[in-house]
Amino acid sequence: MKNRVAVLGVIIDNPEESQIEFNSVVADFKGIVRGRMGVPFEHEGISVVSIIVCGSLDEINSLTGKIGNIKGITVKTSLSKKEI
Repeated sequence: MKNRVAVLGVIIDNPEESQIEFNSVVADFKGIVRGRMGVPFEHEGISVVSIIVCGSLDEINSLTGKIGNIKGITVKTSLSKKEI
């Protein structure tokens, strides 16, 4: 199966409540995660995280779905058109 590169844009509305579950889900997919950058907005009470992954569409969709099911989190994924 061919892989694709994707970027997941994640906004965590209340990091104190959902950060542990979020980190656990991302750790479950450590095999496809290539990079991660988080920017806390402490005064606003949110965090913004971008995650770069390389995996099959099923793996990327599974990660996106599990993150999106966490209360207080919004996630959007941008996929490369090129398969690698």
